[in-house]
Amino acid sequence: MSVSRFWRKIPQRYNLIGTQCTTCGRYFFPPRTLCPDCRRSGRIVNHKFSGEGTVVTYTVIRSASDQFEYATPYVLAIIKLDEGPRLTAQVVCPPEEARIGMRVRGVFRRVAADGESGVIHYGTKFVPVEGEDILL
Repeated sequence: MSVSRFWRKIPQRYNLIGTQCTTCGRYFFPPRTLCPDCRRSGRIVNHKFSGEGTVVTYTVIRSASDQFEYATPYVLAIIKLDEGPRLTAQVVCPPEEARIGMRVRGVFRRVAADGESGVIHYGTKFVPVEGEDILL
């Protein structure tokens, strides 16, 4: 199996795919195999998230490891997806434009590479949703 095929076989890597308990309705990201509320009576199914959410909090990273290939400063945020789960991700915007309550949507972006001619890793980052008011 080639390396690229291996990465494509991990759906969470390229999509915001988590799970939902159809018994109580809770959503989970990353995926779970057991609902912590319903336990054995819960029925877990895959769920592809809409990719939209709200910035709960954020920080601006001003210096990074020498191995980090992207320019600093950059915004790292905790994002609450519309379905409920929270995740940590980069928000691609100037640091001075980042705001708590800002609406964002997921985009597919390059996140890392293994050397100049190595495997390129892709994943989800977030960008501001244009034309939306900030929710406070």
